[in-house]
Amino acid sequence: MPLFVERTGRFAALSVLAAGLAGCQSVAGIQPVSQVRVIDVSPDAPALDIYRNSPQNSATGLYNIGFGTVSSYIPVAAGTYTNVAYTAGTQQELATVRGTFATDSQYTVLAGNIAANLHMTVLKDQSFPAPAGQVAMRFLDQATRAGTVDIYLLPPGAALSGASPIESGVGFGGNGGYIDVPSGTYSIVVLSSGTVPSVAALPLYTGSQVSYSSGSAHTILLIDRPSATAPGLQVVTADDYDPSSVGS
Repeated sequence: MPLFVERTGRFAALSVLAAGLAGCQSVAGIQPVSQVRVIDVSPDAPALDIYRNSPQNSATGLYNIGFGTVSSYIPVAAGTYTNVAYTAGTQQELATVRGTFATDSQYTVLAGNIAANLHMTVLKDQSFPAPAGQVAMRFLDQATRAGTVDIYLLPPGAALSGASPIESGVGFGGNGGYIDVPSGTYSIVVLSSGTVPSVAALPLYTGSQVSYSSGSAHTILLIDRPSATAPGLQVVTADDYDPSSVGS
């Protein structure tokens, strides 16, 4: 399983969110909705409260979001919102980003970078299946201390020596978009950019073998280790589309 780290415990979606969603209903029924989640990958920021405001809706939010947290997708009324990150339990604003959420689409509100320069980004996620026999992977480099890296996918029994990277020269903030690869089981290996893949290479990260099913889509985030003195990086995987959940 991918390594998962939390700074302050698990996030909580409190009653304010439910109240806000209830306000999305009209006499004719529920308005068109988007699906939105929050991911916090800032290595040294305090726990965050994320508020979402629009001209039509009062503030809704997720609270006490910790480092490495990937929230579930939450339905919100389609529209344009201002997303604001506060230090948890306070009104200390750390970052803000404005984004438009379209009907029947999925989005990630990503909080990253160091606390002194916390940055929020709105990303559109894949909400449809990858081609048959394929899996869609999107790699996001949010590791502030790793430098430029090359990323490898190794199936069981495969050697790093002579392997070709799925992405190379990826720097902080890098987002190469979704890549379709054959579905199956892989270990993610990350090397400093330009390192020759060999038995002598010292990876920044070597993951366990993980099975990726046909038609699924995933966002894979490279993030810092929690300690400022710890070398290397770690990986958090967010599931964007799961064919087995359709219709369930």
